[in-house]
Amino acid sequence: MTDQPIPNPMRSCADILNLLDKGTIDPEYSILRWSSNYAFLINLVNEGDQVTAVYKPQRGERPLWDFPDGTLCYRERAAFLTSEELGWEIVPPTVLRDGPRGIGSMQYFIDHDPQVNYFTLDGSFAPQLQRIAAFDYLVNNADRKGGHCLLDATGHVWGIDHGITFNVVHKLRTVIWDYAGQPLADDLMTAVNHLCDTLDQPNSAYACAMVELLSEQEIASFRRRLTRMTKTRRYPMPGPGPNYPWPPV
Repeated sequence: MTDQPIPNPMRSCADILNLLDKGTIDPEYSILRWSSNYAFLINLVNEGDQVTAVYKPQRGERPLWDFPDGTLCYRERAAFLTSEELGWEIVPPTVLRDGPRGIGSMQYFIDHDPQVNYFTLDGSFAPQLQRIAAFDYLVNNADRKGGHCLLDATGHVWGIDHGITFNVVHKLRTVIWDYAGQPLADDLMTAVNHLCDTLDQPNSAYACAMVELLSEQEIASFRRRLTRMTKTRRYPMPGPGPNYPWPPV
């Protein structure tokens, strides 16, 4: 497999998840050399259909002092499930499964122009960026770089790299502070309230899945962020601690 990914055709989220979960992995795959942890570009095939994905094996995760070892791939999956439950379609379809280097996250590859990122997007993308800003607070994203916002051919902005999310301690580091202190739109608040209610239903599919991916303390902290946003109905202000990731792109 070359370093150039095969373009992913348009298909439903359910179809993509099925391919990611059940597809046969092409034995030839390439490493993504700009990633801070081991990441690979792979192709998966199932019943004649094919998809390209980014595979991040648990064994390739760089140890961090503030996150438990071997948990980044679970956080990638938790971020996708949260994005889906909100109905915001921020995180590309993501599964957990065994790959050629062991268990890891496999995420649908977004075809995009690498020269386009958060810093090059104009005001017409504000509604999408507002969703991402709210999402990053809820999942406590410690690494929202400008290059983690990908624009696809349809004009949809996706967010990637959610391995360092859901920490118990406040870790929000993002380049998207444009809306700090501003009120959230009513449709965003409706989605946040729904998420809060679903998480509080212990038998809901979402709550059951999150329990398998995060610690009890991390879920409790997540619930507190949700409650705070439902009460303030505003985007958070910067602080405390570092507020921006490095490098910013």
